Amino acid sequence: MEKTRPDIVIILNDDMGFSDIGCYGGEVQTPNLDRLAMDGLRYSQFYNTARCSPSRASLMTGLHPHQTGIGILTYDTGPEGYAGDLNRNCVTMAEVLRAAGYGTYLSGKWHVAKNLTEPTDSWPMQRGFDKFYGTIIGAGSFYYPNTLTRGNDNIDHEAANDPEFFYTDAISDQAAAFIRQHHEATPDKPLFQYVTYTAPHWPLHAHDEDIAKYKGRFDAGWDRLREQRLERLVRAGIIDASWTLTDRDPTQPPWETAEQKEWLLRCMEVYAAQIDRMDQGIGRIIAALEETGRLDNTLVIFLSDNGACAEDIPEGVDVQSLVDDLRIARSETRDGRPVLLGNDPTVMPGAEDTYQSYGVAWANLSNTPFRLYKHWIHEGGIATPLIAHWPNGIAEKGGLRHTPGQLPDLMATVLEVSGAQYPRTFEGREIQPLEGISLARSFPSDQDRTEPLFWEHEGNAAVRVGKWKLVREYPKDWELYDMETDRTEMRDLASAHPERVSAMKAQYHEWARRCGVIPREKILEEMKKLGGTAFWEKEDESVG
Repeated sequence: MEKTRPDIVIILNDDMGFSDIGCYGGEVQTPNLDRLAMDGLRYSQFYNTARCSPSRASLMTGLHPHQTGIGILTYDTGPEGYAGDLNRNCVTMAEVLRAAGYGTYLSGKWHVAKNLTEPTDSWPMQRGFDKFYGTIIGAGSFYYPNTLTRGNDNIDHEAANDPEFFYTDAISDQAAAFIRQHHEATPDKPLFQYVTYTAPHWPLHAHDEDIAKYKGRFDAGWDRLREQRLERLVRAGIIDASWTLTDRDPTQPPWETAEQKEWLLRCMEVYAAQIDRMDQGIGRIIAALEETGRLDNTLVIFLSDNGACAEDIPEGVDVQSLVDDLRIARSETRDGRPVLLGNDPTVMPGAEDTYQSYGVAWANLSNTPFRLYKHWIHEGGIATPLIAHWPNGIAEKGGLRHTPGQLPDLMATVLEVSGAQYPRTFEGREIQPLEGISLARSFPSDQDRTEPLFWEHEGNAAVRVGKWKLVREYPKDWELYDMETDRTEMRDLASAHPERVSAMKAQYHEWARRCGVIPREKILEEMKKLGGTAFWEKEDESVG
């Protein structure tokens, strides 16, 4: 039994758009992800939950994020708000798989624990992982990250003392080392490796040689590049030719009239280089699986935690808050130079002493052909590429699956392929029932999904039933879209189908009640009573 159960490797990256990687129509060179896709499956309608922490909590537990205590991010949102901490009424994938005899390893970003400095029962080693290397916080420098941890011990000094340290490489190399170490010590025991990159989340940090590969690649500008991406997506069969390309974000100019083009191009070149570096590391992880003879019986799943990120880091940002309170930046580099925080067009991004983001217009490109971004529940915020590769378990090579799915489905999938059991109780605690539906049923062929899908984040919300999606951009009214004829959400049909809207709203509100969704209005009221503001109301709110 030990030899036949598959190894499981889940690779999650951070703030990447739907169509950035090569096998999803993008300009970024991702030969290793492309290889997995061409030897496995690509899913066109898989969804995350629009933000870093909630997506991680949902993926890890098979629940909706509100059920886990991570309703928004890893912060208290008021006396009756979300705890911001992974609770004990859920089990993680690592806990379930370790109980089933798997070795369990995490390399990368955790971001579901409130306490960043002291181990608690929401840290990785306390939630089922045999070994952990990575960061507890949600973002930070790639050259000198905060909260770098091995096991339960802070090891920030390892990055501080290593002039060659780069977090994306460290995540990749540690994941590959975990695989080799596991195989050497217990070759017949199955393993679970969770790899969680911070790339391409801001800040825009990358190596010069990787950036140079993309010099000139984006010179056509975001308008023409969006059209080209759509053409490639349609040719690949990922997007239907009848779906209309969304309009350029109304806050952004046509490329021809955009100012500071040299800086804008550099931002996108660095962003692409971040993904490129990640793909290089994924190649080393694949090599470790091949060298140990484990690749053929390993289910590898790759996806992103939310849609592309349109968050701006303005000049004059509150440096002390970022450095001292949120711990997502440092005021100095490892060799003592000041870090220049903020999107200053006179400073080219990429180096350790910069801290910038790539902005709305490029995020609009990254999410081609959809609209809106991370935070929102329209397709641009929640649509992710998903690649599934498992030579011993997936017969079709290079196939496409249009079966809809969302993050709780990954726990259900892992349970089915591993034979592990989802518990009613765990270590004396009652566990909430599993919410997901296994993707394994779609490995042989596309399947219709009758079960509804639900989302909520910061008041933005949606329910999808079959081809119909009811979605709200808070505080606007609900919109209704036919996902078969208009997945780019260009034709709101709510006024033509009032009874359907009413029925789907009722489904959503029943789900929200059952899963503990707190209305945004209530959170705002509670925070006002305390004399403060809700977390997302702050200028520096975007740390996921």
